[in-house]
Amino acid sequence: MYASEPPTGEPLPLDLVNTRPLSGGSRTDLLGTPDRLAAWVARQGDRLGEETSRMDEDAEAAGPALAEADLAPVHAVRDHTEAALRALMAGRRPPEAALRGLADAQRAAPAVRAPVWDGTAVVAPPRRTGPLGVRLAALLAESAAALLADPAVARVRECAADDCVLLFLPAHPRRRWCSPTRCGNRVRVARHYRRRKES
Repeated sequence: MYASEPPTGEPLPLDLVNTRPLSGGSRTDLLGTPDRLAAWVARQGDRLGEETSRMDEDAEAAGPALAEADLAPVHAVRDHTEAALRALMAGRRPPEAALRGLADAQRAAPAVRAPVWDGTAVVAPPRRTGPLGVRLAALLAESAAALLADPAVARVRECAADDCVLLFLPAHPRRRWCSPTRCGNRVRVARHYRRRKES
């Protein structure tokens, strides 16, 4: 269903989890290479804030911004986020390992607001240190923790299409699909053909 670009537009933790859609009956990793992860980071743009511009600066200074070693910490945060969300969706307590994993990812590259003079004023943007993947994972884990603690997490749903596992946070309580144009249309078309065949 998704050849190469993961869907975006949901809260950041859901967009991260949605980078493993079903394709041909099995889950596909749309962040399986450094290039794919870099493309996803670019698509998320300003949602990743200061860390994205730091990654761009690092790329200009030292070549490719993301390497193979940067994938594991991001994948771990994605797995922990999905485990916690799916447990909550099922009315269960999130696994302790998932919650601890998200906390550990944040501890690996904490955001520090070190005040500096920019020539006209004191500014204190959050800065993280360490490898790019660790910094990105910390930022994503922070976002996941914020969503998990938000009462809105109770509204997170899985797409109602049989062959889709994507998660979304509906703005309207009647929303059933990750995308009305993607899964919604496919389900409606299939339903239409099924009715025609039965009549």
